[in-house]
Amino acid sequence: MIQAQHSLAEEKVFKDPVHKYIYVQDQTIWNLINTKEFQRLRRIRQLGTSYLTFHGAEHSRFSHSLGVYEITRKIISQFERGGYPDWPREEKLVTLCAALLHDVGHGPFSHSLEQVFDTNHEDWTCRILLEDTEVNRVLYEFDSSLPERVAAVIRKTYNQPIVISLVSSQMDADRMDYLLRDAYYTGVNYGTFDLERILRVLRPHQGQIVVKESGMHAVEDYLMSRYQMYWQVYFHPVTRSSEIILRQIFRRARELYGGGYAFAWMIEPLRRLLDDTLDVENYLSLDEALAQTTFMQWTKEGDPLLSDLCSRFLNRKLYKYAAVDKPDEELWQNIRGQFAAIGLNPDYHFEIDFPYDMPYDVYRPGLSSNDKEEKPPILLLGQDERLSEISERSDIIRSITGLHQGKYHLYYPEERLLESAGKLQPRILEYFGLL
Repeated sequence: MIQAQHSLAEEKVFKDPVHKYIYVQDQTIWNLINTKEFQRLRRIRQLGTSYLTFHGAEHSRFSHSLGVYEITRKIISQFERGGYPDWPREEKLVTLCAALLHDVGHGPFSHSLEQVFDTNHEDWTCRILLEDTEVNRVLYEFDSSLPERVAAVIRKTYNQPIVISLVSSQMDADRMDYLLRDAYYTGVNYGTFDLERILRVLRPHQGQIVVKESGMHAVEDYLMSRYQMYWQVYFHPVTRSSEIILRQIFRRARELYGGGYAFAWMIEPLRRLLDDTLDVENYLSLDEALAQTTFMQWTKEGDPLLSDLCSRFLNRKLYKYAAVDKPDEELWQNIRGQFAAIGLNPDYHFEIDFPYDMPYDVYRPGLSSNDKEEKPPILLLGQDERLSEISERSDIIRSITGLHQGKYHLYYPEERLLESAGKLQPRILEYFGLL
């Protein structure tokens, strides 16, 4: 069992636009916030490339991580005030540390980076927790078992599922903070919901977090907010265009590096990323300031494709898109051939996007047989102490569960097509809306 927490002589307070105030009362939490690994999160945007679509979306993973900590702290405080026997009080510090550190392993433009280089930010989070870092030392100095216990929460293998569910579930502190925070900084209203009401109706019950039956409508509001943010912000087609170009930059750099291309600009952390030999020290050197500097330098590279992609990303000269309802593989193959004939690279200048590969999900009512990582459903606790899955009780939630909408978006460099319009089939020009 972890020793009793050490309280600060004076409570620390962060002013926050979402939660008004964030309170830090524990010395270990304060020490973790002041580690260089956690401070690095100031240099990682929470919403990746969304700032190119919503200019206010400049908020960082640092502020989000503090927000997740604060929501978790409020939930635990409510459980303790209520004296609920199903909440294990000795798990408070482990839970707060996991909430604070859950995103410490994110890299620059994290999800795009992960797709190209087949990495996982949770794996890096665990390495930062367990290897020679300031975060590890702060945890270890408090209790030698603390680094591994926090890592187990991140891996979702911790022996107290109720702790995991506070940090990672379908209605966890992580999702609740980023919904509110992303809505605030993108300037949209439909991402908001009644957080205080939800916090009041959460209960620890038989090793899991459940919702009082009377709180069902607050959860409906929360899930509808997720649904709206999903389609209006996270799946925004302009943001998808910027992500496509970003992934193409990383992909092209990796191709060139693997082919022995002599980069005019290359530094050690980037080289280690490209040859898949990153250690924790070099990984922590990767932030968005370094990425942007690299892209600026690469606009001068001798490879015209890499240079063009970097220039497009930095100067927001994004690919245009055409929306279509159904796939047409025969036509798409014809388009690739036409693109190649006019000097475009069909592997880079024509990309088909369907938004279900995004790392967001609205709600799923149960565990699928082929996905052990699936998060458990939201359960309602009735007055008779019986549990029911929320979509069984809510028409609203049932209507958005598993709902498939959206179109295929075909991304392309519009100006290059217009320059060669005379060489393209009229059918293709019409397909892209250029006739």
